[in-house]
Amino acid sequence: MKVLVTGATGLIGSAICARLSSDGHDVTAMIRPGSAPVPAFVSRVIALDMAQATQPGNWTPYLDGMEAVVNCVGVLQDGPRENTEGVHVSGPSALFLACEELGIRRVIHLSAIGVDRGQMSAFSETKARGDAVLMDRDLDWVILRPSVVLGRPVYGGSALFRGLAALPLLPVMKDTGALQIVQLEDVTATVAFFLTASAPKRVELELAGPQRLTVSEVVASYRRWLGWGPSRTFEVPRPLATLLYRAGDLVGTLGWRSPMRSTAAREIVRGAIGDATRWREMTGINPRSLDAALAAEPVTVQERWFAKLYFLKPLTFIVLALFWLTTGILSLTAGFQIGVDLMVRAQAGILAAPSVVAGAIADILVGLAIAYRPTTRRGLYAAIALSLFYIVAGTILLPELWKEPLGPLLKIWPILVLHLVALAILDER
Repeated sequence: MKVLVTGATGLIGSAICARLSSDGHDVTAMIRPGSAPVPAFVSRVIALDMAQATQPGNWTPYLDGMEAVVNCVGVLQDGPRENTEGVHVSGPSALFLACEELGIRRVIHLSAIGVDRGQMSAFSETKARGDAVLMDRDLDWVILRPSVVLGRPVYGGSALFRGLAALPLLPVMKDTGALQIVQLEDVTATVAFFLTASAPKRVELELAGPQRLTVSEVVASYRRWLGWGPSRTFEVPRPLATLLYRAGDLVGTLGWRSPMRSTAAREIVRGAIGDATRWREMTGINPRSLDAALAAEPVTVQERWFAKLYFLKPLTFIVLALFWLTTGILSLTAGFQIGVDLMVRAQAGILAAPSVVAGAIADILVGLAIAYRPTTRRGLYAAIALSLFYIVAGTILLPELWKEPLGPLLKIWPILVLHLVALAILDER
């Protein structure tokens, strides 16, 4: 069967592409322009922004010959790179209408558990409206509402759990609802089932795991799997929790996708629980518990690395951005005369002050580029180039700096290495 999978670089979308391709389907993967990595083993990859594709005509060139569509696109919260209305309502509405006009009957739509029980945020409100739009179309639709989805791949909340598991002291937020973790493989198996010719149509299903767990219990399962003993817990005071979620919103305005944002704060109050009875009866799939799924996969050293690096990653980028911004600001203020004196020693003459100003502006621009997610990669490369320039220029103009007790040139090397580490862990998926 020729299948279009939207949101093909996401946790669920990429896994569905892999499952359907291995089942022999001819898969076309739709990704947002600039997304990476591009899914492997698919027949074709198209770049289209769901939030911008709001007319049926935007979709018809890509739907030619398709027999089914699996829509996996979703975003947690509005931001510079995310638009809940466009991604959950306007874009899908145009896609569903185009499918109806072209006679593509089978549409499988990934929603979220609980959005039909009341809107806690723009995320669930737009998800519910997107579901309603599909149900109004003359299509053989299937709406799947999974709980929190976890699997071997990690992204977003699934990555957060592993990061929390690496903490010896686990912070616990108040008013956090129960979770019925569902395994990624069970979700992909469900999609594969509904692409069979005899599968039911026009159905809504909740995909929920067999256990109701607290966040602490989920983290404890991961710690056992990773080979670490129990962690101690402490309850985060409500004002501090609010501050952390607002900090997540702030970094969201810079283009970083933190799983800890105000939308998450509202949604976790409800939890992620549901009734999987119809799912089991209709598909014959017996959803696995979290412990059973983890027991079937031996832990690797890479898993432990990832867990321990999870919270070090944001710290790395915060430190690097502040390092360049601070050096630039100090060079223009309290350290200006020191910089000028240094350039005079290097026999810069009348260019001494302009050189300090130019260097300070370059440092500030590098810091801003690292802080803003769409330009972070270029900022890191610029930082490496600037660091190498400082080493070469310092060696030529003031070689005695290599012998100074505080080692101003020697200290550039560990900074260079940290930038290389930041480049290595930059990608989110």
